[in-house]
Amino acid sequence: MRKTTKTGLSFAAAGILVAGITGASLTAAQAAPTVHLAASSSSSIPAPAAAVPALLGGDTSVALDSGFLGALKTLGLTPSTAGTAKLAGSDISFPITGGSVVYWNPKDNYRPYVQGIVEHDGSGLNLTAGSTTVTLSNFTINPGNSILYGDVSVNGKVAVVQADLFNLYGGTLKPLQVEGNNAVLTGTTVHVSADAAKLLNTTFKTDAVKSQLLVGVATITAQIK
Repeated sequence: MRKTTKTGLSFAAAGILVAGITGASLTAAQAAPTVHLAASSSSSIPAPAAAVPALLGGDTSVALDSGFLGALKTLGLTPSTAGTAKLAGSDISFPITGGSVVYWNPKDNYRPYVQGIVEHDGSGLNLTAGSTTVTLSNFTINPGNSILYGDVSVNGKVAVVQADLFNLYGGTLKPLQVEGNNAVLTGTTVHVSADAAKLLNTTFKTDAVKSQLLVGVATITAQIK
């Protein structure tokens, strides 16, 4: 597990500087950006609604779209969980193991208004056809560039580390909710990336996995204190 420092939710009284958010490709060895937080009285960046330097737990769940499940069936792919992931009906969830997030009020017109990383070490999704199983695991969500990265293994052998797997579209994202010890963000749609579509098509010898195929709607429930 990547190390984090325990802390609670803090509401900022001054602007903050968020830097170091980087992207990755299929050959990247590390997708997780570094988030630096520093008070600045002269910053033009508006004060965030909330800053969480260390996520303490929770999970990211995806309500799988019926079209996605139908596409898997058509392709002869059987989904299952890997590691600590859980599947209940058509909802799959992955425990949050670390990360940090800063959230701005969308009305402030500061973009991206959710920045940071959310880590999910030790869990994932299996896709099996015949004797071939592709495992997508150790997900890292980067809300700043709207990409979900993950490791890819084929029949237990690592093929790619922290590949660009899914695109995240926040047009339907609902406002941040705080429920007890958790911060909840729901409404983001999850789509198969062009890189992931190419990888799956190559592995399963098909051309039926389409880029931007809707996977489902995500809810991040992050324990913050």
